[in-house]
Amino acid sequence: MFEGRRLAGDEALKAAGLTQVTLEPKEDLALINGTQLMTAVTGLALIDAQRLARTADVGGAMTLDALQGTDVAFDQRIHDARPHPGQVASARAVRQVLEGSALRASHLECGEVQDAYSLRCMPQVHGAVRDALDHVQRVVSIEMNAATDNPMVFAESGDIVSGGNFHGQPVAIAADILAIAGAELGSISERRTERLVNPALSGLPAFLARDGGLQSGLMMAHVTAAALVSESKALAHPASIDAIPTSAGKEDHVSMGVTAAHKAASIIANTRQVLAIELVAAAEALEHRRPLRSSGALEAVHSLLRRHIDARETDRIVSPDIEAAARLIDSGEILGAAEAVCGRLGA
Repeated sequence: MFEGRRLAGDEALKAAGLTQVTLEPKEDLALINGTQLMTAVTGLALIDAQRLARTADVGGAMTLDALQGTDVAFDQRIHDARPHPGQVASARAVRQVLEGSALRASHLECGEVQDAYSLRCMPQVHGAVRDALDHVQRVVSIEMNAATDNPMVFAESGDIVSGGNFHGQPVAIAADILAIAGAELGSISERRTERLVNPALSGLPAFLARDGGLQSGLMMAHVTAAALVSESKALAHPASIDAIPTSAGKEDHVSMGVTAAHKAASIIANTRQVLAIELVAAAEALEHRRPLRSSGALEAVHSLLRRHIDARETDRIVSPDIEAAARLIDSGEILGAAEAVCGRLGA
């Protein structure tokens, strides 16, 4: 397809000003082999997931502050005593973005001891996701620079050796890990959003509506987050444990890595929307805490969101707000706004 017209391949290339690639021996296999496909899809989803993992620290911190939670659980000593790298980095990021919050200072003597798990355990959960993504990155990086052909041609010795480097199991398992990690990141975000819109847990108006008897506020936004998380949980079942023999029993164990990669990409897309919903809700919750202000970093994020998403004075269709927040996540602007104030998060 070129400019809406269906053309023969050579005609379309000429119309687009492109030169046809002439393949060298065995290069065509690299373009059609399932191992290359699963690696590409997993790699692209991984890049998005890494951005989401860091953004989750920002959104989670904004939710924590809007709910008048404590930052005690992010004390560096706690995380140095259980030094998983992702956990340590996530806790540091949350401390960075919360630093200087007047909202936090306003309830230091409130008597509350511990927040819910979705708030105080952010480093443990977000950190586990970070560490899982680091493993996936190692696998994908190796695979992208590896020979997965069969047979293998060793030019130095002149040997041609049949083997099994085409098997996608390393990437398939990594894609399943990516899927699970992405699903968990969305799951804990949805729990935080539920706390923002539930007046029994937040102390804020129901669904953050200005007129609770007349308006539904962000009720359906939370329902959307719950639906997306539920779908992600179903998709997170590993594909790499499955295999159906084909080719007269010769291909009797396969990785199902393409299925794993596509499921992972779908979950990451869901989680992006779930985190966007949390940001929309957290920004709205901060409006209900005025005139108190959050930290410099979180107020910068709030201002960015408000340049694209108006405060909710009355009910309106919420999907444009969610999409706007999702675009700000994708572009890196959410992270950029926070890091412009407090430096690279987690570093």
